[in-house]
Amino acid sequence: MINLLGAAGVDSFDESVYRALLARHTAGPSTVATDVGCSQKRVTRALNRLRAHGLVDRLAGRPHRYAAIDPHIAVEALIRSRAGELDQVRAAVGELSRLAVTAHPDGTEQIEIVRGRDALLRWFVRLQQEAREEVLGLVLPPYAQAPSNPAEDTALARGVRYRGVYAPEALEGGTLLEIQDLARRGEQARVLPGLRVKLAITDRRLALLPLSFDMSDVSAVVVRPSALLDALVDFFELCWRQSVPLQGDDDEVSSEDRSLLALMAAGLKDEAIARRLGLSLRTMRRRVSALHIRLGATNRFQAGVIAAQRGWL
Repeated sequence: MINLLGAAGVDSFDESVYRALLARHTAGPSTVATDVGCSQKRVTRALNRLRAHGLVDRLAGRPHRYAAIDPHIAVEALIRSRAGELDQVRAAVGELSRLAVTAHPDGTEQIEIVRGRDALLRWFVRLQQEAREEVLGLVLPPYAQAPSNPAEDTALARGVRYRGVYAPEALEGGTLLEIQDLARRGEQARVLPGLRVKLAITDRRLALLPLSFDMSDVSAVVVRPSALLDALVDFFELCWRQSVPLQGDDDEVSSEDRSLLALMAAGLKDEAIARRLGLSLRTMRRRVSALHIRLGATNRFQAGVIAAQRGWL
């Protein structure tokens, strides 16, 4: 099932019910159940969840009928709500980071301060070299080094799994091509607009958390097993659930149009998309209009849904 709204906390089945209701504007559970091919009871539960998300409304009278709310209004409100949840988790991480530093029985500190660009890079490479199963990352510029990461190539080759959540601005320049190349070799890459935390976690037992984006005065903390590490893992997983997948090429669409759709889905502004693709703003918008016509879509939300259905995203 397509799950474009998964990043906003809506699962694939509920999204299929929402799309079916959008096609009819208003309908009862039995009609929607016929459209999606499942039981009325399951559809009713999904409609109630969608109602809680603010995507549908229940009309007065009996039998119950539901109306789909305009995606431009409903989805935007849902995104703002999820962003608020992220802010709450981010605040909790900040509170936990103020806990007093304690020590393990072997004498190693749970929290270690790292200062200087070289020390940060050494720890970043070390985390990947020590990884046995998985490396988790939240990625956004500025970088302490070039965006390329040779240590990841080596780790992927020996079977370490990588999951990366990128801020849209991390896709500027040539970074998107590098991310797509890593995805072809096994990295699971996603994009999350509004990401404001940089983070790397190895095997859920060691984390590296930069404390600022000032590359002239670099500092970070190394976090070992503790309540703070648990909170950082939970924060990553929340970001992962709310992010949008970046997937590979498809023969049905040109590579440039696929890149255009991917950048639109990632939430980049028109100016950033045009700059990334080397197009004038006017040409980029003309290509978007052409894609809308080709897909039979009247807005970007519909274009994203239809493109995903065709396997273009």
